[in-house]
Formats: sequence, structure tokens, C-alpha cells
Amino acid sequence: MNLVHVLLRRGFLVTIITPEESNYFNQTEEGVRFVPLKKLNRRSTNPWYDLQLIIELYTIYRQVKPDLVLQYTVKPNIFGGFAAGLLGIPSIAAVTGLGYAFLHKGAVQQITKILYRLSGKFHRKIIFENQDDLALFQQLGIIQTEKGMAVKGCGVDARHFAPIHIPEVNKNTVFTFIGRLLYDKGIREFAEASKEIQKKYPDTECWIIGDPDPGNPASVKDNDLKTWTDEKTIIYHGPKSDIRELVGLSSCIVLPSYREGLPKVILEAMSMAKPVITTNTPGCREAVNDGGNGFLAAAKSTDSLVNAMERFILLPDDDKIKMGMTGRQMILEIFEDQIIANQLADVIEQESAEYQ
Repeated sequence: MNLVHVLLRRGFLVTIITPEESNYFNQTEEGVRFVPLKKLNRRSTNPWYDLQLIIELYTIYRQVKPDLVLQYTVKPNIFGGFAAGLLGIPSIAAVTGLGYAFLHKGAVQQITKILYRLSGKFHRKIIFENQDDLALFQQLGIIQTEKGMAVKGCGVDARHFAPIHIPEVNKNTVFTFIGRLLYDKGIREFAEASKEIQKKYPDTECWIIGDPDPGNPASVKDNDLKTWTDEKTIIYHGPKSDIRELVGLSSCIVLPSYREGLPKVILEAMSMAKPVITTNTPGCREAVNDGGNGFLAAAKSTDSLVNAMERFILLPDDDKIKMGMTGRQMILEIFEDQIIANQLADVIEQESAEYQ
């Protein structure tokens, strides 16, 4: 909602179109109108549902008559782009990550590329969360060079995710994975690395926070999660609406993902002055300097992840603290949500002015 607050301060009237189950729906904000979106089915590949989404967005846009539409995530970016284009309404697409379709070759990937290319003709700007995704879309000819730009993710509330002091219950090193339980996020490598690192450093604890995403083909299978917890190499905390206490109890946050937009969990960990281990992949490496505020490992490599975890364990305590504070400073200077919101608002203001 930070971008919304910035836009309100700049004199915009804002309409938020979102599913009713969204956390944002029906929040009380003066100057903000909420419209329910009922036909968004992010898990379906059925063209009939996608056509219904185009019709619904077309109907809403025609009724609301916005001066400009900002769309997030794959289906609104694509099908909202078509709907806005049919009505002659300028639109901006915010690509928060390329997701499953771009990680797995096949028909879905090819269709997604074609749809992005077609809908991209209607967008005034396409905003990415990292330079790698922007470069890929330009290289593949999906977007025109002048339409693309990148910002540093969606930012993080540095006041909400502030460093907290929690009296240590024990001195064990705690590595924590936070996120949807997807194989594409490297959770299998994390579980395997946890098993290996505990052979050499038996006092090390490895935690997982999050839940599976059954609609995603890459979702972790129940029997895998059960095996990891039964082996007692993993402590599974389940999903948490507020992760701050567990982050505070963690020594290092680990996200061995195969590709991201710019993972919010990394930014939240950095904001709380926690070192981060992630992969040298698009999106992940955008926020982590190897040896500075964390360590980078190779994607899909348990051995590389074990090596990064051991490098962290062997650091002197003062260096671990310094690493965490380096990440916190990066948030305040580069990734703080007010900074990102103002950058996005500048683009919206510019495109709105050109349209009028």
C-alpha cells in the first residue's frame, strides 16, 4: 500500500482491483476505491477462464474510466493489457518475477512468451524487479527496448522489519528458509544441505517457514516434507503471518532459489540485519554482495550451498554482525519501500501527464 499512499499525496485518486480474499481488499483508505476481481484464476491454463478475465477487466475499466492502469503479476499483465488496449487506456505492467513458465521449457513457456509479446504492444511501460529479467525480455524481442525499465523490487518497510534483540535461548547457528515450499525455490537443496552440514556441525539447526502451494506444479510433495522432518534435520514451523520473531531468532536466512524477481524475504531479512545466503541467479544476486551482506551459492547445487553455510558458520561473531548491518544499510539506501514507491510514482505521473 505504500505506493498508494505516495500517489494519494500527489493528488491521484486510486482504484484497487483485487480478489476479495486479498489482504488489501476493503482496507479503509480515504481516496481509495476497491473493486472485487472475481475471474482471476492464477492456477488455471484453461483459455475459457482467461477469456472471462479479459471480459471482466474490460468491463471494470470501462466503468471506472481510469487515466492509467498499473497491473501486477502474469495474468493481469497479459490479459489486463489486452483489456486496457481495447479501450485505449494507457497501462503499465509490473513484472514481479518470471515464475514457473520461464523456469521450465515447454508449451506453457512458449505460449507465455507469445502472450507477453502481444500484450506488450499495449503497455506504455513494462517495469521489472531486476536487470536480468529486463535484459531477457529485450533479448527475446518480447518488448521494445524503450518500453522496459527496472527498479529494485517492491521495497521493504524498514521500520516494520527493524532489527530486534531477542535473548538467545542457545548459541546454536540457525539457518532458516522462508517462502512458499516450491522445489524451484531450492527447498530440496536446502533440506539436503541441512543434512550434510549437521554431520559436521551437529549443533546447527535448520528451520523451514511457509506452506506448500498445491496449485503450482513445483509445489513440494507432502511425503518429501514428512521425510525431512522425520529425519530431524529440519524443524518445520509451518506458515506464519508474522515472521519477525523467528527471523530474529535465526542466524542466517537461506533462499537457494532458481530465479526470482527480487525476493521480498531477502529484503526483509536484510532489513532486520540478518545475513543472507542465496543463489547467484537473476533477482537473488540483485540484493546480495558475496562476502558483504551474505554469500552466494550456485543454483541447484547442494555442495555449493553446504560450502556457503560452512563459510558462514566459520565467520567470527563480529563479522556476522557486520554482515547483517551491511544489509540493513543497503535497505535504507537502496531498497526501502518509500524509495521504490517514489520511483514508481514518478513513472505513473510521467505517463499520466503524457496521456492527458
